[in-house]
Parts: sequence; structure tokens; C-alpha cells
Amino acid sequence: MSRRRPLLWLLGLLALAAPLAAASVNDLATGGGDGFWAQAARFVSLTDPSVRYALAGALLLGLSCGLLGGFIVVRKMALVGDALSHAVLPGVAAGFLWAGTKDPVAIFIGATIAGLIGTATVTAITSTTRLKEDTALGLVLTSYFALGVCLLTMIQRLPNGNQSGIGTFLFGQAAALGADDIQLMGVVTLVAVGVIVAGYKELLVTSFDPGFARSAGLPTALIHHTLMFLLAAAVVIALQAVGVVLVSAMLITPAAAAYLLTDRLHRLLMLAAGFGVLSGVVGAFGSFVGRGLPTGPLMVLAASAVFAGAFLFGPKHGVVARWWRQRCERGRTRRENALKAMFHMWEADNFGPEGVALADFAQRRRCTLEEIGRVVRELARHDFVTVDREMVYFTPAGRLRAGEIVRNHRLWELYLTESANIAPDHVHDDAERIEHVLGEATVRALERRLNYAKTDPHGKIIPSPRELHRAEADGLERPASGGGGPGRADKEGDAS
Repeated sequence: MSRRRPLLWLLGLLALAAPLAAASVNDLATGGGDGFWAQAARFVSLTDPSVRYALAGALLLGLSCGLLGGFIVVRKMALVGDALSHAVLPGVAAGFLWAGTKDPVAIFIGATIAGLIGTATVTAITSTTRLKEDTALGLVLTSYFALGVCLLTMIQRLPNGNQSGIGTFLFGQAAALGADDIQLMGVVTLVAVGVIVAGYKELLVTSFDPGFARSAGLPTALIHHTLMFLLAAAVVIALQAVGVVLVSAMLITPAAAAYLLTDRLHRLLMLAAGFGVLSGVVGAFGSFVGRGLPTGPLMVLAASAVFAGAFLFGPKHGVVARWWRQRCERGRTRRENALKAMFHMWEADNFGPEGVALADFAQRRRCTLEEIGRVVRELARHDFVTVDREMVYFTPAGRLRAGEIVRNHRLWELYLTESANIAPDHVHDDAERIEHVLGEATVRALERRLNYAKTDPHGKIIPSPRELHRAEADGLERPASGGGGPGRADKEGDAS
């Protein structure tokens, strides 16, 4: 009996939710040694036919479902994939009854036809009634699935029903894939890849702007039906690996993970295909090294783990990345507000000595000396201030940033009063929010629009960008006091 490694315990816990009818790749493997590493070596060596077939099926399934799932996600048709996976079940049963055996080609034809009929039924319901698409999909999903279960029950009562293996289409059995199944999956995957490569531009346009595609003369209906045919075919070849219940997860989950990581369709398709292949390989590997662990559900759990990673740690849309950006924004806003307070104190002193006392700074910020000490240390870490005993001094960079924040605030107040006709005593709060996000291009546009105004609605000087940058470049030189302070740049110079 093999020793239970921590990984196997984890896989076992994850598989508790898997359908009991699903089978493991290890069930059909012959011979081999005990232990995790011995099983892993057998898997990598590909000496077992069941491993070769399961791995090939996982690769083809991940590639086809990933690519087609990308279009399903961007077209917001995720429920269509779920409905198709259930609608093909009567076709599976019909294909078996037609051939009399579990012939992959007959089942593929029957299931594909059933899937297309299901999509046509949805279209007929939505176009002839007041029912929405989600309602129609729900009707088709449940009714076709119920019909398929009834037909499968009838088949099980036939003389050869118990040996037919047709029941594996409900829960999947990647371990039972044979050479004929792999050939069929290869053909479908090759056709899907070929159609996507040849018609990528048309699929791109119709996915994001069908109205423009129709006006440009593209056959949007033909493109849609072609995609639905490929989707139905991909669903059918995935049935034996992961089953009707889980096939929609292999279509949607890898593509959904890719959708969180990129805004470009070609990258989304490549990532979705890669995630699908990775999920298939991980599922096959986990099923082989873990005794009795079902392959199809492990593939879905692997895809779900990839999605969880993208959901949590995606660089743009990930929860952790968003939290970190918000934390950094809060820190930046806190520092800029402190610099602005220092600038106001310097301004109140008629731009005299740049240093401010810690006690006065704490009083201005309405906080304790301990709290203002933390703020000053944070500003010092970012090279905005220096500290000498009980005094805090601007660095050139700190003086520049403080002046920019004050400039942004006062420009925005003036813009709201002159262009939006808002009373001067009602513009402060809005300027407090916008001052931290205004870019230089927007500031220059505001200056031109406001005719390079020198004072804000309250009569306070608007620091000039040219004078601020000149003072920062001069290092220790500070803007002259009186007669305009840091805002004494002449209008003609700014305009240049």
C-alpha cells in the first residue's frame, strides 16, 4: 500500500465533491510501483496506454475548449455553453441507438445535431415570444437534459446496456478514452484551430461590435452559426472526459481566468488555451498518482485553481493587486496632503524660511506629535523633506510636489467657478479629490482655458508650473517671496 503524501491528501479532499461514477486513470493502469515519486515517474515515462490516451485527450480537450471558450466569454454567452452541454445528451443516446454500439463517430454526429437543434430552439423561443434568452436557455437545458437521462435509462435496460459504457457521458471517464476517441478529438481540435486562425478578424469584429460587422457586410449570422457548430463539436468531444455535468466548466473557467489577465483577444485565446491544456495535464497527473481520484473532476478543479490565482493575483483585475493599488493611493494621498499643509504654512509666512516646526505642523494637521512624527518619517523616506531637530524642511522634490498639488487644487476651484458657475464656497471638497489625479496635460489645458490666471476664486496665488520646476532645478533656490511668491511666472513665458 502506497504511503499517503500531503499532496495526495489534498487531492483526496478536493475530490470529495466529485461524482462517484467518475473513474481514475490509475484504475486502468497496469503494474507499477508504490509511492508518489514512482507513480510520477510512470506518468512522465508514458509507458501505460491509459496514461497516453488520457494525456492526449486532456491536451486536445484543453486546447479546443480554451480557444472556443474565449469567444464564449467575450460574447457573454457562458450560459449557452452550459445549455449546449446538456442539450447534446439526447443526441448521445440517439447516436448509440443508431449504431448499436458506443461508436465515437455516430455519437458525435448525433450529439452535434442535438446541440444545434437545442440552439435553434433557443433562437425560436426568443424570436417568437417575449421570453429573454436566459429563460429560453434554462428551458432548453432542463428539458433536453431530462430527455437525455430518460433515453440513457432506457439504454441501460437493453441487453447490452450495462456493458455499453454510455453512462460515462454523464460524469466523464477520461481513463476510458481510446484511439478512436483521440482521433475524433484531434480532428475537431484541428478544425476549430483552423477556423479560428483563418477567420480571426471576422470573429474579432463580430464578438465586440456586431452592429459594425453587419454594416461592413460581414455574414454575422453565418459566423455565429459556425461558432455554435464548433462549440457543439467541442462539447461533444469533451463529454467522455469530463461529462455533461462539468463540460461547461472546461469551456468557461480557463477563458474566464484569461479574461482577468488581458484586454487583448489574441492574448486571451492563447492564455485560455494554455490554461485549458495545463488543467488537463494536472487533472490527468493527479488522477494517476492518487488512487481512485477521478480525472474529469480533477481537471475542472485544476482550472478552478487557475481562475482563483488570476482572481486573487492578476496584475490588473486581481483582488490583491487592487488592494495594493488602493493602499498605495491612500499612502500617496496622505503624503501629498501633508506636503500641501506644509506649503500652506510656508505661504502663510510669506514664503520666508522653508522650515516648519513639528509642533506647528501637528497643530495644522490636528494630530499629536507622535502621529506627525510618523507622517514626517514617511515623507523623509520618499525624499520629500528633511528633519533637523524640531524643524521639518522641504527638499527640492518635496517643494515641487507640494506646489503642484496646491496648483492643481486652485486651478480646479477656478475652473468650477468660472466654467461650471459653482459658488466659490462649494468647490473645495471636489478640488480636494481631483488635485491628486490631475495630469500635466490636463493642467496645461486648464491653464489655457483659464487664460493663465494667477489667483484662485479666493484670491490666493496659483503656483506656476514653470516657476515650480525652475525652483526644483535650482536646488536650494526657493521662489521669491512677496509679489506673487511661487506663482510669479509671466503669462507670456507660460504660453511658450
